[in-house]
Amino acid sequence: MSNDNWGQAARFGLFIVGAEVVPEAEWWAMSPTGTSVHAARISAPAPWATWDSNGQTVTLAPDVERGARQFAAMKVSVAVMGHSSSSILGGAGWDDAVVARLSEHLGTSTSVTTNGDDCARALRACGVRRPFVVFPAWFNDATIRAGQEYFERAGFDIAATFRHVPEDRWAGVAPQDLYARFMHIEQRIDLLRDQILAECPADADGVLIAGTGVRCVGIIDALEAGLRRPVVTANQASLWRCLTLSGGEVPISGYGQLLSG
Repeated sequence: MSNDNWGQAARFGLFIVGAEVVPEAEWWAMSPTGTSVHAARISAPAPWATWDSNGQTVTLAPDVERGARQFAAMKVSVAVMGHSSSSILGGAGWDDAVVARLSEHLGTSTSVTTNGDDCARALRACGVRRPFVVFPAWFNDATIRAGQEYFERAGFDIAATFRHVPEDRWAGVAPQDLYARFMHIEQRIDLLRDQILAECPADADGVLIAGTGVRCVGIIDALEAGLRRPVVTANQASLWRCLTLSGGEVPISGYGQLLSG
C-alpha cells in the first residue's frame, strides 16, 4: 500500500496565523512517517489569549476556542499554539496560562504547548545559552524588544538581535505593512541565510530564528555547517517538542542537530 500520511503514530494540531503558508509547509517537510499535521487558522490579533481580571487565567480568542473544539473531536496527540508573537507579547506566565486553558478544552489525552516555550526548550536541549536571535522582517521595534525580554526572562543571555532585511524592492515599507504587501509569501531563504552568516556574532553559541511564519527550515543545515553552531527555528522547535511529548523521538535528517539527535 502507498503512504497516505495517516497519523497512526501521532496527530499534531497547529494553531497558526490565518494568512500564513509557511507553518504547514515546513511541518509537512520535516514530519516523520506516521505523523499527520492539522491546522486551525486564527485571525485574532496577538496575543491569541488575553489576561482575565485576576491576572492568573486567560480567555482564549474565539478562533482559538473553535480550533480547540475541533482538535478535541480529532483527538490530536499534541496541540501547539504556533504563534511566536503571542508568546512574546502575552507577558510573563502567558504560556503556562494558555496551556492550562487549552487543556480544559482538549482533555488529558492531548498534550499542549506553545511556540515560545518550545523555542526555549529547544535552545536548552542544544546547549545554547547565548543565542543570536533573528526576528521576522515584519516585526516592529516594540515586538523585537519584547522578544528579547521574553528570552531573557527564560534565562538566556542574548548575544544580539537582528531583524531580517528583505529584498531592496521592499525598502521603505514599514515592518508592520509588509504582510499587507504579501512579502510573507515571497520570502527568499538564500537572502536570509546570507544575512545570518554575515551578522552572527562570534560570541553567540547558537542561533534562534523566531517566528513561525519565517521560511527557514531549508537553510538550517547550511547555517550549522557555516557557523559550526546549533540553529533552532520556530517550526523546527515546535515539531521537536511535539515529537517529544507524543513519544515519537525519531531522528530526522536534513533539519539541524535538534531533530537529528
